[in-house]
Amino acid sequence: MSKVEKDVLSRTDLEGLVDDRDQQIAELKARLAEWEESYDGIARRDVLFSTVSGREVKPLYTELDHASDDDSVGYPGMYPFTRGPYATMYRTRLWTMRQFAGFATAEETNERYKYLLAHGQTGLSVAFDFPTLMGYDSDHDRSLGEVGVCGVAISSLADMERLFEGIPLDQVSVSMTINGPAIILFCFYVAAAERQGVDVSVLRGTVQNDILKEYQAQHAWIYPPEPALRCIVDMFEWCSEHTPKYNPISISGYHIREAGATAAEELAFTLRNGFEYVERGIARGLDVDSFAPRLSFFFDVHNDFFEEIAKLRAARRIWARGMKEKYGARNPDSWRLRTHCQTAGVTLVAQQPENNIVRVAYQAMAAALGGTQSLHTNSMDETLALPTEKSVRIALRTQQVLAYESGVANTIDPLAGSHYVEALTDDIERDALALFEEIDEMGGVVPGIEQGWFQQEIANSAMRQQREVESAERVVVGVNHFTEGSGDIEIETLRIDPEVEQRQVAKMAEMRSERDDTVVTSTLAALTEACRADENVVPYILDCARAYCTLFEIRAAMEEVFGSYKEPVFF
Repeated sequence: MSKVEKDVLSRTDLEGLVDDRDQQIAELKARLAEWEESYDGIARRDVLFSTVSGREVKPLYTELDHASDDDSVGYPGMYPFTRGPYATMYRTRLWTMRQFAGFATAEETNERYKYLLAHGQTGLSVAFDFPTLMGYDSDHDRSLGEVGVCGVAISSLADMERLFEGIPLDQVSVSMTINGPAIILFCFYVAAAERQGVDVSVLRGTVQNDILKEYQAQHAWIYPPEPALRCIVDMFEWCSEHTPKYNPISISGYHIREAGATAAEELAFTLRNGFEYVERGIARGLDVDSFAPRLSFFFDVHNDFFEEIAKLRAARRIWARGMKEKYGARNPDSWRLRTHCQTAGVTLVAQQPENNIVRVAYQAMAAALGGTQSLHTNSMDETLALPTEKSVRIALRTQQVLAYESGVANTIDPLAGSHYVEALTDDIERDALALFEEIDEMGGVVPGIEQGWFQQEIANSAMRQQREVESAERVVVGVNHFTEGSGDIEIETLRIDPEVEQRQVAKMAEMRSERDDTVVTSTLAALTEACRADENVVPYILDCARAYCTLFEIRAAMEEVFGSYKEPVFF
């Protein structure tokens, strides 16, 4: 057969396939119309048939509702990673099971960490108290009454050493939820590892360090956006050379969602923030593949089971395409979105708190089916106080039952091909890309923050959701429906001893009396000059940490050059 004959035959075959497909679609539409006719004649329940985000849910989904091409869905571990970032997923390694923990002093939190590790936890996640989150020392006037209350108090290297005493930092992955002063706490952590004799190149873990979402949603900032972004890129640069296994940022949608954003807004704002960090790194002159493989993400997992699964699948696809096609990354690891997930704290309620165990279990299953690499499950009592050991153990056991008994880890992306899940994945991706266009029209993320656009969008979504709950249009079990017994709260809660603050202040006084004040003064002065000279500040902050300079002293030395951020009034 000649080449011309082969070409004619192949065109004929293709035309036949197109004709067959057109006929199949026509038949499918006819069957669907027949079903809709029968459906329309039956009364439905008087409830909201929409996702938590307000997305209308059709009564039935078919292959007409989503793209079916392999280029969009593909295979696990292969571009665009819709079905998972790794080829074998949980058949090789389960997700890392973390519990967000921290309270009182470093010594007391250290005991909790050892308890968690002994009960099967595979990674630690540090919760800091409010003064630490804002860059204040425990003995600062503005810390009064807040020391150790909502997390652990860390004011210097001495505290960080006590926090991880007896915990080998070359063997345990550690995540730290800190943003405004993240670069300082990271340096305390690196210096603590050095004190243990650990080669810092083997350190594994993540520091959240996502300042953009602070301006958008959580509001725990110190410096204005531009110097804050400079510090983040400094960490990209330093970590790529010295701690190549450590994630210098966890680009976080969690707090955006907790503030009231929809699933699509959480996805869009988080990924657009991520691309902003990539652009800043490239503008510094860094090769995108030198830092992008260590960028990680952090998503909220809310109550709408299928929407959350679809959100994680769409996130991987958007990130992969953007990194490859727009930013020119060549390394597949730069395309591969890896994420930590946490069950939604905002869904926990004080009424009938035991119901929170059920909510967390379903949210955790959605995270696993969505392909998370790491997972924190909230404790049932977190809406009332810091969790007790008992409630933390139940939350951890929830993950273990899920991993070892439910079967979700046996096969990869088992909901792929579901007409509903694939349609949701496509829809959320489409909505996120539309939001990208709005952000770009404003000039990018920072102008959007300065104009209050992000804050207003999140507030509007939060108001809609709250209105639905208060009007009882959306059912919250134990709150606006099925409320019998909601006033009978008999649950043990963790109380922080007021003497914690006194003990912490006394330890700080002892540390200050023992350190070399001459070295403290000289290292702080060198840091200020490095900020002014536009040098990478990580080596200078490390020197300050090793000299036992305190958190606020280091903050103030940088603030002398960078200034402090005050949010404009938008509402």
